[in-house]
This record gives sequence, C-alpha cells and structure tokens, in this order.
Amino acid sequence: MIEPVLARIRETLAAAVDPDLRAGQRRFFQHDVDTWGVRSNQVHCLARDLYREVKTWPLARRNALCTALLKSRKLEEGAIVCYVYRRFARQCSACEFRLFERWIDRHVDNWATCDGISSWLLAACIANEPGLMKELPAWTASPNRWKRRASAVSLLQEGKQGRSTEAILDIAARLIADPDDMVQKGVGWLLKETYPRQPRAVTAFLRKHPETPRLVVRYAAEKMNAADRTAVLARPRATSG
Repeated sequence: MIEPVLARIRETLAAAVDPDLRAGQRRFFQHDVDTWGVRSNQVHCLARDLYREVKTWPLARRNALCTALLKSRKLEEGAIVCYVYRRFARQCSACEFRLFERWIDRHVDNWATCDGISSWLLAACIANEPGLMKELPAWTASPNRWKRRASAVSLLQEGKQGRSTEAILDIAARLIADPDDMVQKGVGWLLKETYPRQPRAVTAFLRKHPETPRLVVRYAAEKMNAADRTAVLARPRATSG
C-alpha cells in the first residue's frame, strides 16, 4: 500500500508551506507551475528520509509511489521523485528508461521536473545502456515541449564527459529551428556543457548553423574562451530568441 506514505509526505509538505516562497516560485518559472511553496532544504530532507524507507521496497511498489507523486504535478513532489530515484542510478536500464519516458509524456509540466528526470534519471539509463540514445531523435518531433527539451537535456552528462558528441550534435541540429524558448534553452545548455571537452566540435557546429536562435547561442557561449565566444556571438545568426 502506498496511500499511507503518500498521505504522510503531503502532510509534511503542507505543514512546511511558505506562502511568500510559493508566490516567488510562480514568478520565477514565468509559466504556470503548481507548487506547495516548501524550501529546497526541507524537500531534500523529506526525500532523504523517504529513500531510507523505500530502498528495500519491491521495484513495482517504488515505481507506483513515484508515479503517484508525479501525477500531482506539484513541483516539490516531482523533486522528491528525482532525488529518491537518483539514488538508484546504477539500476536504471531500458525498463526504467520507458518508465521515465512515460513520466515525461504524462506528468511533467515544468522545466525543473523535466530537467531532474532528464539530466539525472534518463542520463543514468543512457550511461548504463548507451544504445538507448537511439530513441532520442524521435523525441525531437514530439508535440510535447518537455519531451523535446528532454531529448537534449538527457545528454548533458554525456556532453560533460566528452562522450557521444555526434549524437549530441545530431539532437541539437534537429532542434535548431524549434521556436519554443524552453527547448532552445535546453539545446543551449547541452552545447554549453559539451563545449569544455569538445570546443572545436561545438564552435564548428554553431558556425555551420547560422540559423541558430540567439537564445541558444547565448547559453552555448557561457563557458567558451574569449576568442570562441567573440567569434560565435559576432557571426550572422537568426534574430529570434
């Protein structure tokens, strides 16, 4: 039974609500987001305690609890899922990849939950089974903005490690014309994290694609050396973003 655990989690969150924080979170996200208004350190503590409880649970029960939390679409409940499941990263494989994809499809409606699932959980699946990257190109054509963003953000750890550069640039190219600012920021973030290990590949990519929105370029240039930043920001580019 997961209902008593769900009820306890939500009672704890309800007791820790800060209305001023909740109002600030809604302004910060710049789009509709459902939040309890609980501070991150308290969410971390709740997730830590929950992990101690669920780490010996059968997989099906743990997944049911996490799915139930995500269904609420509450910001903090999504964060708890990501914090807890991140501790099972070594166990993440194709089965979990499908689960996380369903979560993105059905229960994600903000960038924080999208990025937690993508940059930690989907990334763990890909690190354990690199062949799963072949699933991502199809995501770039999804009508779901968060799934398109996830196709890029799930490769962040690959980029940071200097791996899978060809796959990263393929995803970036597929998303280069995406008009959604949430997707553009995800692509720019991916290129930014790829640059330190693969500077020539990233700068060559941006030179090859002058249609890249300036929002993507601004994000991508944040970790560049002065010469590369100047060259990339000065080149002809699209005016959107």
